Amino acid sequence: MSTSPSIHVLADAVANQIAAGEVIERPAAVVKELIENSLDAGATRIEIEFRQAGREYIRIEDNGSGMIREDALLALQRHATSKISLTKDLDKLSTFGFRGEAIPSIASISHFTLETKSELSSEGTHISVDAGKLLQVRACGRAPGTTLEIAHLFHPVPARRKFLKTDATEAAHIIQTVRLYALARPDVAFSLKEDAKLVFRSAVCLSLKQRAGELLGYSSVSSMLNLSYVDEAMKLEGLVGLPSESKSSRHDMLTFVNGRPVDSRTINFALIEAYSPFLVKGKYPQVILFFQCDPAHVDVNVHPAKREVKFKNDSQVRSFVIRAVLGLLKSWADKKTPITNLTGNKPQVGLGEFRNPFSASFAPSAVVREVQASYQPKITAETKSEFKHQLTHELSVPNQTAWRFIGSAQLGYFLFDTSAGIVVLDYKAAEERIWYERILNEGSKDGVPSQTLLLPLSLEFDPISSALLLDHSAVFQSYGFQIAEFGRHFYRLEAIPAWLEVNDAEQFLRELIAALREESFPASNKNAIQEHFALLAAVRRVNRSTSNPEQNAQTVVDELFTTLSPLITPRGKPTFFEIDRAELNRRFNIQ
Repeated sequence: MSTSPSIHVLADAVANQIAAGEVIERPAAVVKELIENSLDAGATRIEIEFRQAGREYIRIEDNGSGMIREDALLALQRHATSKISLTKDLDKLSTFGFRGEAIPSIASISHFTLETKSELSSEGTHISVDAGKLLQVRACGRAPGTTLEIAHLFHPVPARRKFLKTDATEAAHIIQTVRLYALARPDVAFSLKEDAKLVFRSAVCLSLKQRAGELLGYSSVSSMLNLSYVDEAMKLEGLVGLPSESKSSRHDMLTFVNGRPVDSRTINFALIEAYSPFLVKGKYPQVILFFQCDPAHVDVNVHPAKREVKFKNDSQVRSFVIRAVLGLLKSWADKKTPITNLTGNKPQVGLGEFRNPFSASFAPSAVVREVQASYQPKITAETKSEFKHQLTHELSVPNQTAWRFIGSAQLGYFLFDTSAGIVVLDYKAAEERIWYERILNEGSKDGVPSQTLLLPLSLEFDPISSALLLDHSAVFQSYGFQIAEFGRHFYRLEAIPAWLEVNDAEQFLRELIAALREESFPASNKNAIQEHFALLAAVRRVNRSTSNPEQNAQTVVDELFTTLSPLITPRGKPTFFEIDRAELNRRFNIQ
């Protein structure tokens, strides 16, 4: 007879490695945690260096307050922190870190070296740890501040390395992380090196716009509007992009809550709602916004890595953000005097020419709409399979050669008379299925035919998008794109798919990369990437079609029934339905 294993307390090393699984997902998480420690220590200069995408080496040095030897040793213990003492302290947090898990977690999964010196000490402290085991503690000479070196990340837990992406992608996440914190603190000097090469260096800046220009490019931020909006309990400041500079994904919506870079659904949806009169579906604004409120009104402890926050009053925050951003956009669009807010301050309006294509009413809908790009599929393979089975079971595939086109209805539906009844076909749905399989087959076999551009297009991408482009370059090439690297994060688009219009090429390429970023396909899953690529291409090809569909009705039907799945689109929508004679007779009470 077997007995249950006895309960026991985990060893500290095991507990730290488990905690690291929550806090340290990838090398960028290490950089994030250590930058936050440097900022909490009052640093005005932070230098970051990494090699081999952070897997083998990360170094962060600051000129903060540093630590005495006793505190440095305590920092290696779990839940050792200087930030809080009581539970109620969580309601007045003004620091980034507070749990005291980052340093022991990192030290448990790497070779970890800490050098630090407090201004109160005559000498510094050097501590080295390997996989959570303390190796050495000694005195050292150094200036006040702290230097941390992390080597061979995840070497005690090699299985974790299997979940990392390519070096290009992991490096891009580190660069993006440092950029976010550099944006959060223009008053702190930052420098970043990758494999001994300088990525960027930014001295102390006098304004957010100056720091944003240095990090993101002055051309991308020069037209952004300055926003400053305050009421009795909340404040919103930052930069708001013009509608004409909209993006294909949410990744340029950079939001900070009480100085912390976060992903807030409440603020994101409020921004989308505020921009809704100006942007078409599937487009997103470029913003860099700082929201401030009483720390007691926001919970930053809802996510292990503190990437998400929860507000005590979501609706109040949402209304405040919509009012601030919408007011600024309306004032700019109407070229009127800026709206005065509750405290008498005025949003600062930038210059620009804009003709409002909408009505005079700018009132947002009462409910936040979750705007999704039209190309983004939300149907799983299992759902499509089940739906297809149901359709096939209920509708046997008819003899389409007996269909007689009798007209169109409601701008997109074709009507056919058949021997069994009437068929209603969704033209765009049918075209989507046809083009999806055509593009997928061409890309999987000999490659999609391409057209060479007379004048190549110059393109710039952010680090993560650039890494995705490099990771999936073979797929882009097989589907008709020829893209040449032209400097760090700069590219030349030299050829595009034959079916794609030149004026749509750049936008479509950015949509593809944004979709890959949203779906986070691993580079090894080539089939999934190809299917997603073909779907996006098919949707765009159908939506941009200018042909007269009525003239091609019978051809569309014939081509539809040569596909593998004529009953549904690749997104799981039906392509047609049939009303048989018996149903028609029943509707008209004919016996």
